[in-house]
Amino acid sequence: MGWLDAIARKAPRDASVAERMAEAYDASSRGDYARALEIWGPLAQANVSRAQSNVGACFSEALGVERDMALAAKWLTLAAENGDAVGQRNLAALYFKGEGVEQDYARAMELYRSAAEQGDAPAQDMLSWMLLEGEVAEPDSVAARTWAEKAAAQNIAPSMTRLGMIFHNALGVERDAALAVEWWRRGAERGDADGQAMLGAAYHLGAAVERDPLEAFVWLLRARAGGSALSGQFFMAVRAALTPEQIVEAEARAAASLPEPAA
Repeated sequence: MGWLDAIARKAPRDASVAERMAEAYDASSRGDYARALEIWGPLAQANVSRAQSNVGACFSEALGVERDMALAAKWLTLAAENGDAVGQRNLAALYFKGEGVEQDYARAMELYRSAAEQGDAPAQDMLSWMLLEGEVAEPDSVAARTWAEKAAAQNIAPSMTRLGMIFHNALGVERDAALAVEWWRRGAERGDADGQAMLGAAYHLGAAVERDPLEAFVWLLRARAGGSALSGQFFMAVRAALTPEQIVEAEARAAASLPEPAA
């Protein structure tokens, strides 16, 4: 008897699908993935696409079960074939990385596009990145900007930072330094480390903002803490321009909560 067959026998049949899904999400929000899977499992077998997606994600991330990429791919494939955008996006990630399936960038992009067209913001962000970088797909800066704008409208910070890069580097648009800084600020205020690095660089160079070494160092400290490699090329130069007292002030400001994001 399979794993899902075993838990299916314990599943209540009187609650609606929506009620059972809500109960499962409540359990998962508490970190009780074993309980969530007791609910998602039978629903996945009953062809509920989001439950299939969630079961696949649990196998992929070892949430309540041992990590099993073959089973993750199986359930995510079923979810994707049933049109679930999250399942399509998660299956795309498997094809992109070559986990549980043979690596296939074209298939990954196809799945990301399908999820993006359904409004899935993380898929829109990833599709934008693939189209802009041009490493695994034919570059298309215009489409990359379109998808980044859609993701940014759903509060995806990396897409905001990417829009800043697009306007800074004039990728399919006229160069607009002020708009680039505006997008970097939006990404930075929402915690994107690369956006913080680029905003810090703008304050360091006085690019479309008044030059402010202290403000630059605050953002570069946040970027460095967030793991942005972009902060490295400016960090020491900005630090060298500050007094010891300014460095202490910048460190205190960087450790504080991020400012409230602008609308």
